[in-house]
Amino acid sequence: MAVKQHRILIVDDEASMREMLSIMLRRDGFEVAEAANGKEGLELFTQGEFDLVISDIRMPHKNGIELLREIKRLDIEALVVMMTAFSTTEEAIEAMKLGAYDYIIKPFKTEEVRLIIAKALEKSTLKRENLALKAVLGERYSFSNLIGKSAVMQQVYSLIERVAGSQANTMVCGESGTGKELVAKAIHFNSPRKNGPFVPVNCGAIPENLIESELFGHEKGAFTGADRRKDGLFETANGGTLFLDEISELPHGMQVKLLRVLQEREFRRVGGIQDHPLDIRLVAATNRDLDAQVAEGSFREDLYYRLNVVRIELPPLRERKEDIPLLIDCFFRKHGQVSDPHVPLETLKCLLNHSWPGNIRELANIVERAIALGWYQGLPLESLPEEMLCGKSEGGARQLRIPDEGFELDTHLAVVEKKLLLQALSRTGGIRTKAAAMLGISFRSIRYRLDKLGLDAEDSLQ
Repeated sequence: MAVKQHRILIVDDEASMREMLSIMLRRDGFEVAEAANGKEGLELFTQGEFDLVISDIRMPHKNGIELLREIKRLDIEALVVMMTAFSTTEEAIEAMKLGAYDYIIKPFKTEEVRLIIAKALEKSTLKRENLALKAVLGERYSFSNLIGKSAVMQQVYSLIERVAGSQANTMVCGESGTGKELVAKAIHFNSPRKNGPFVPVNCGAIPENLIESELFGHEKGAFTGADRRKDGLFETANGGTLFLDEISELPHGMQVKLLRVLQEREFRRVGGIQDHPLDIRLVAATNRDLDAQVAEGSFREDLYYRLNVVRIELPPLRERKEDIPLLIDCFFRKHGQVSDPHVPLETLKCLLNHSWPGNIRELANIVERAIALGWYQGLPLESLPEEMLCGKSEGGARQLRIPDEGFELDTHLAVVEKKLLLQALSRTGGIRTKAAAMLGISFRSIRYRLDKLGLDAEDSLQ
């Protein structure tokens, strides 16, 4: 699909200036229109859609300030950059008060103009995407469209509804694939902040040496490569909701800084000396046992209590299997297929017998796989992955047989042991004591088995 060109309107009474800017911008891939004065510029603006207007301030027949007023009257969100060779503080202040995005003093360097244009268009694109996202998600994540009729999910919905209208920090806990970000979005889009941004952050996906800059932004020159100021994700979320997923992965040093931000309701960019006020709703999520991490000292207790004002526990799919038919219907409709897919009894039995280590995400993948392979009307038994067929996901020992050519028992047992250890660690968020209890062995035993197989608890979470 072709990428839409950005359209820029240049308004200046100097033909040489218009020509120079037009040549530069067309070379950069923009579509350009020109006007010799404010009156012509306004006519062109009303006739077409422009992503950016670059206008001189002092022109005949309608100066740049008058043009700016008219443009803002027609479209309050329009981006306008002013130019002037007779810069005065009064003109610059008046233009900015009227809503100009920025101003350029003639003569200027082309790279300076390019940088201002790039920043303006980036802001315009993000704004449009955010508005489109809110239009789609506002309905999609309303309570009535969250999927699940089970008693445990009804309790979750009730808690979401009660907490959405407050400003309280919220902790969403649950295994991977249970829909923690979905809950965070439901809280945001049913809150007074629904018209503000929703900014998700995966704390485990940002390198430790970059995380402070990503969260709080940085000033120009703060470190090597910081050639301009950058807003952080906290600043981007101002007026809305910040969702910190995998909060347990936050480095200890950043835990201290996050605690200060939550206490003071202000932040400071890397390399900056000024504190900036912060107005956000914070929702955090984890698939780990934070209580255990607090007890062992890897997560700060004071930060834990700041984040855990309201706690929402998301049940794993194996504890809400009655929701499986509803979820299958939802996933088929999501991919534009039938709204009442046929699920034979033999298929349903296999689905209900499965342990669902990947939770809802695993079920969504199974439906998507079936559709990709041509099963558009439902889920016959043959559409399921081989490892899910009845008797293979649980109670698999009853299905074992010795192949005709024989096999090495120790090697096979080592493979089975490794799979079970990793599954137990995955389901317990990497907590060895809980995994050992799930397998009916001692902590010393699970440590010995992991070492013997060359495994680490973290391997189960990759």
